[in-house]
Amino acid sequence: MADRNSLIEARLPRGFEDRAPADIAAVDRMIATIKTVYERYGFDPVETPLLEYTETLGKFLPDTDRPNAGVFSLQDDDEQWMSLRYDLTAPLARYFAQNYDRLPKPFRSYRAGYVFRNEKPGPGRFRQFMQFDADTVGAAGPEADAEMCMMMADTMDALGLGGRYVVKANNRKVLDGVLASADVADEGQKLAVLRAIDKLDKFGADGVELLLGEGRKDESGDFTKGAGLNANQRGIVLDYIAGNPPDDNPGVQELGAMRGMFDAAGYGPDRIRIEPSVVRGLEYYTGPVFEIELTFQVPNEKGQPVVFGSVGGGGRYDGLVSRFRSEPVPATGFSIGVSRLANALKMTGLLSAEAPTGPVVILVLDRDADAVADYQRMTSELRQAGIRAEMYLGSSGMNAQMKYADRRNAAAAVIVGSNERAEGKVTIKDLAAGAEAAKAIKDNAEYKAAKVGQSVVARADLVAELSKIPSIARMRSGA
Repeated sequence: MADRNSLIEARLPRGFEDRAPADIAAVDRMIATIKTVYERYGFDPVETPLLEYTETLGKFLPDTDRPNAGVFSLQDDDEQWMSLRYDLTAPLARYFAQNYDRLPKPFRSYRAGYVFRNEKPGPGRFRQFMQFDADTVGAAGPEADAEMCMMMADTMDALGLGGRYVVKANNRKVLDGVLASADVADEGQKLAVLRAIDKLDKFGADGVELLLGEGRKDESGDFTKGAGLNANQRGIVLDYIAGNPPDDNPGVQELGAMRGMFDAAGYGPDRIRIEPSVVRGLEYYTGPVFEIELTFQVPNEKGQPVVFGSVGGGGRYDGLVSRFRSEPVPATGFSIGVSRLANALKMTGLLSAEAPTGPVVILVLDRDADAVADYQRMTSELRQAGIRAEMYLGSSGMNAQMKYADRRNAAAAVIVGSNERAEGKVTIKDLAAGAEAAKAIKDNAEYKAAKVGQSVVARADLVAELSKIPSIARMRSGA
């Protein structure tokens, strides 16, 4: 035995999480539903590696000579800097540029995978998390942007969230026009104004006005410094969020064209609406921007009811692919935060957090070679019939083996002792049915006598009898 003082402490790195079978199964079901919608729209899967050359990630990196903030980076044996991908969009831009000549244009793809942020972790804020993106590269018109919004809405409907979400759309060109009209040229001040606009839903117009001016003090007394606009400048921005965008702005025209397509396709403002408070990516997005907001309420850390909020978003980013090619390449897309969306679905009861049904467990009660060979033979028969099955490989007795089957969330346990083998019989214990029936039995002696969920069948009927158990029937059918 190793010296206790030399043992390594088992600890999970900060900002990362382990995933149990129930979590994995739930997310897989959600992703399968999303894929169905994306593929219905004509999108195909693409997979890019976790690592990209650091220069590929571009503007996300503060220091390309020795990148150590924002991303996780390393040097390969050629002394080339590589980084774990920050998002799924920059790798797509690289993939498209690298395979430009052979790809259809426009190019429609979706990708699901982990991304990594070298940032300070916190509650609900991880350094590794999953995104699910869909993008159209090579389409410049508002039709492509409108399609993204409609696909976002259809995805939420497919997940059972109809009536509990809204897709909000805006346009960076409109925001840029407002900033120009208000004579806001300083980049820091622009960012402060956009952050103030983004707080419209949370603080209302009065709160936005404070953030546009000197600043705002919250209920706790914390003060947020404002953008420092004068009264005239504030008036221009407030007029915009009140629903009066700048005249003759190309962004307004694009939003109008998108609204026409929404109306024609039957997507009313209850599902997709133009919203002036949507602000995304000061440098990244170049045209329409959009986000999915879940509108049902949940308690915050103080127990107060708040709207669940955004679970994804995106927009037009015509400049990203152009970093790799001399000509402009238009692109639009959106990204879903998988973990956050899964959490929302669990809260609404639309995504089960229960552990998936485990395998049928063949108990090993006799240890002689012939008996063990028979247990293995039964296990193989079940597997060949499309039933998950395992032969118990430990050394414990029957009671411990039954506890093991329970912990595996097994669909059933198969019990064959020497007497049963001699008679050509097997005992099947339907663990789910037994657990359900046991709820009505309070006395332990009565429980043992009732042998709930238990039946004795001919050895030859093992597969047929197990297949009558609902969870196993679903397993065999692939449902």
